[in-house]
Amino acid sequence: MKTYLDCIPCFLNQALRAARISGANDKLQKKVLDKLIQMMTSISLDKDPPEIGRIVYKTTSEVTGVKDPFKDIKKKCNKKALAVYPKLKEKVAYSKDKLLTALELAALGNAIDLGKYALSDSEEETSNILKISDILNIQNQSIFDYEKFKKALDSTDQILYLADNAGETVFDRILIEELDKEVIFAVRDKPIINDALLEDAKFCGIDKIARVISSGSDAPGTILNLCSKDFLDIFKKADLIISKGQGNFESLENENAPIFFLFKVKCPVVANYIGSKVGEIVLKSNLK
Repeated sequence: MKTYLDCIPCFLNQALRAARISGANDKLQKKVLDKLIQMMTSISLDKDPPEIGRIVYKTTSEVTGVKDPFKDIKKKCNKKALAVYPKLKEKVAYSKDKLLTALELAALGNAIDLGKYALSDSEEETSNILKISDILNIQNQSIFDYEKFKKALDSTDQILYLADNAGETVFDRILIEELDKEVIFAVRDKPIINDALLEDAKFCGIDKIARVISSGSDAPGTILNLCSKDFLDIFKKADLIISKGQGNFESLENENAPIFFLFKVKCPVVANYIGSKVGEIVLKSNLK
């Protein structure tokens, strides 16, 4: 997916938020914005948003001197999400369609996104997920390829699961435990926004139910030319890939691979692009 003009002010807002979280003073915050505004004049909109996002956050870190401004926030998100894990399991246990409920919860967990939202918004989303899932009607979602997903699931033994955010990994765990398949769970290689790293996956217990690996990418998406050879070998051989989050969708939607994108639509650009609405959850098949 290419980058649109409406993405540019969003990138600048994200950089400003990251700079403030880093503790940068007004002078440094302005330096971050000045540098990025200058860089934007030469960045091609043909790049996908995670490619530009990688540049934005790297530049912000270089100027502020803080490599992982979201580290403490990620820990907080992990703890908050783990606190609701028993209730999430209970919801699945009492559901008429356990797989569908687990998919819904995993998608709703994608709301824990500090690239798009402030921490207070993400905390509120986390607290409200149990309530939201009570009233969610999958029939009202514009894109939800559930029947295709079940069919694909029946014909595979191993799944490559592409993670997105810290905290969200608890909701991924709920889904993985319902899949009853061998799962390889891929996280980012280095800190980028609040995206999950190996330590986040292990803290949330993913290593107990899946093989956890790094994709080799330090972008807020899965940009294949930045990924490790080991990850690419797994990706190319995968019979089924579950891709979480908008960033993974934006970077992989043109790939010829057996992918199911699972995410919450967070911006009008993506909503218009796929024919959905902001706030909806999406399960979108890449299978022909």
